Amino acid sequence: MKKIAVLTSGGDSPGMNAAVRAVVRKAIYEGVEVIGVNRGYAGLIEGDFITLGASAVSDIINRGGTFLRSARCEEFRTKEGRQKAADQLRKEGAEGLVVIGGDGSFTGAMLLTNETGIKTIGVPGTIDNDIACTDDSIGYDTAMNTIIDAITKIRDTASSHERAFVIEAMGRHAGFLTLAAGLAGGAESILVPEIKFNIDEVCDKVQKGYEKGKIHSIILVAEGVEFEGNEFETNRDVNESNAFTIGRIINERTGFDTRVSILGHIQRGGSPTGRDRLLASRLGAAAVDAMLAGETNKMVGLIHNKIEVSDIKDAIEGKKEFDKDLYELANILSI
Repeated sequence: MKKIAVLTSGGDSPGMNAAVRAVVRKAIYEGVEVIGVNRGYAGLIEGDFITLGASAVSDIINRGGTFLRSARCEEFRTKEGRQKAADQLRKEGAEGLVVIGGDGSFTGAMLLTNETGIKTIGVPGTIDNDIACTDDSIGYDTAMNTIIDAITKIRDTASSHERAFVIEAMGRHAGFLTLAAGLAGGAESILVPEIKFNIDEVCDKVQKGYEKGKIHSIILVAEGVEFEGNEFETNRDVNESNAFTIGRIINERTGFDTRVSILGHIQRGGSPTGRDRLLASRLGAAAVDAMLAGETNKMVGLIHNKIEVSDIKDAIEGKKEFDKDLYELANILSI
């Protein structure tokens, strides 16, 4: 193998640049040329390539986002689009492709291999940390620390004004990020998609905390939370997000002054933590090792601090187990 390509796809996550850097420098060390693909699968179809030497990835290990950029590409969802992408790679002389992204990006990589024979290796990069076959994904630790920092700052004003704050975190239908940040940030209530919650219990916890002398309450909510029973649909205003519905109900039922903060895309940005830089460096280099060893349709991950190579299909279709013991610990410590 003399030349490989690398792209970042899907939502950006802090540490993607560090992963690209590791892919490039490890490949060069092994005598392999690297081309970068701009704008993910859209750039792959268009042949939007750049040559990446060692100096091209200098001073990016500390940068958030992805300098290769990312974009949605409906054409790549078609078999014809994937064939165009394969033709562009072969025209450029690339014999393999490293894909840094989440489950949607991995699905595209798997289809590309199955249909065209292009060798692919996946590197997990998503703040949601919902990809199977790895303990952590690139960007998760940085996003968690961003949320913790937000909780700390919001708690200051919550205490000053004796308020309850409902804070919405990212995570789609996965609560890994919310649970970790909520436990480490000391949230009084943590609401995640994996466990349906009862709004009366949340209100009761706020009320009891006030009666015990607490002058604030932090309720951390994942995007995809679900109410227990039909309580949610009964009380929801169609123009409200879940977090605003929860905040309104808490205010109505407890009388506690309640505010809502949607953290949004601030969670995806920022300089990656040392832990994310280390993870990205290890996985990027491991992806090159796997490709040079003849692997394809695989994903590299970190399990119990060891690099593991798994079938990319298992990473896509596997369900990461939610840590209910950690969730229970968070409830215990929030009394």
